[in-house]
Amino acid sequence: MNDDADDPPAAWRKWHEHRVATVSAPYGPLALTGTHWLADYPEGRIPAVPGQWRTTDGGVALTAAPEDSLHLDGEPFTGDAVLAADETPPAHSRLSAGEVRLVVIRREGEWAVRVFDPAAQARRTFTGIEATPYDPAFVLPGRFRPYGEDRTVQVENADGRARGLGLGGELRFPFGGVDHTLQVAVDAQDGSLWAVFGDATGGRSSYRFRFLKPGTPARDGSITVDLNRAQLPPCAFADHFICPFPPPGNTLPFEVAAGERRLKGALAAGI
Repeated sequence: MNDDADDPPAAWRKWHEHRVATVSAPYGPLALTGTHWLADYPEGRIPAVPGQWRTTDGGVALTAAPEDSLHLDGEPFTGDAVLAADETPPAHSRLSAGEVRLVVIRREGEWAVRVFDPAAQARRTFTGIEATPYDPAFVLPGRFRPYGEDRTVQVENADGRARGLGLGGELRFPFGGVDHTLQVAVDAQDGSLWAVFGDATGGRSSYRFRFLKPGTPARDGSITVDLNRAQLPPCAFADHFICPFPPPGNTLPFEVAAGERRLKGALAAGI
């Protein structure tokens, strides 16, 4: 039997199965039940979140009483602590309250606490991701052209607020005899690319926008653009994510009838 490198449909099926397992994990995106911006709670008390919270020059200050039943780094915690943004996956977050995990995040200088609950309704009712089977017609030769310097554009986010989206270059690829371009972000650590894009299926037979993570380009900028691995953004799984919408120019004029399309059982394509 051929290995996955010689059997792209089999490799795609493994990718899809891994995605379903990841999003449905106890602390995956379906478990997010709230993103609470500390600026909205100047008194320091967040409904349904234990402890007292406030921002400081060094991070987020947390004060916990015994009745808060908080754990920090796996140990019962009372008193005061200053927390930086949690860069680990929610399953490994420093703070917990029973089975619930609390994650401190920072976005453009603003601090928030996220709540991940394995008992979330979205996780209990999840039946899968609607995805189109592998189609070789959506595997395209691409080329990455970096900008001379990184750019930041203001784009609307899923929570209705505009935030800066960092962009490091353009990804060009052909489809239907025409060249198309997406503006992409570049990971500072490994150079991998990431795009937020829309297409002609958005809000109809697919979620309103999707993500694409094609990997790291070769030294000459060449890279395979596999639209079969277009994936749903986190906000497709929980309303409390703040996913950026596609920047100007990142809505493709053709139908990307490939990859993840929407949640199974969705009543409308846009949800």
